[in-house]
Amino acid sequence: METELEQQQYVDAASQNQIEALKGSEAGNLPMLPPASEPEEQWQRIGRQISTFLAQLPEYISSFYQEYKLPIISFALLVIVVTTLRIFLAVLNAINSIPLVSPILQFIGLGYTIWFTFRYLLKDSTRQELAGEIRLLKKQILGRQESQT
Repeated sequence: METELEQQQYVDAASQNQIEALKGSEAGNLPMLPPASEPEEQWQRIGRQISTFLAQLPEYISSFYQEYKLPIISFALLVIVVTTLRIFLAVLNAINSIPLVSPILQFIGLGYTIWFTFRYLLKDSTRQELAGEIRLLKKQILGRQESQT
């Protein structure tokens, strides 16, 4: 009960102050609205700033690209590699989910590994042959002579 009375008194006090402020104000003391031409000038100014920014946007982009060229290219390559890897893994997972394909592919991989080991890794002469083929492949890909190590 007491809180209701306090709330009513508070509301009455606030409303009386507002009424008195309205009664005490005169027509000459009321704030005037800004002329209608100012908002148009403000919109024109904002429009000019936006058009200036959009006109200089290619220059901003080119200077940003020139300054951060290496990190941008590195990030793009990273995104491309990650995307390609995810696609490759999704295709591999789809192939492995086909019955009997996964064991057959594992058998083929095991057979190739055994053949490679017997062909190139058991004898010294075949290891040297493999090293020579790798050097030749590097020379063909890189297009320059590798230093002798």
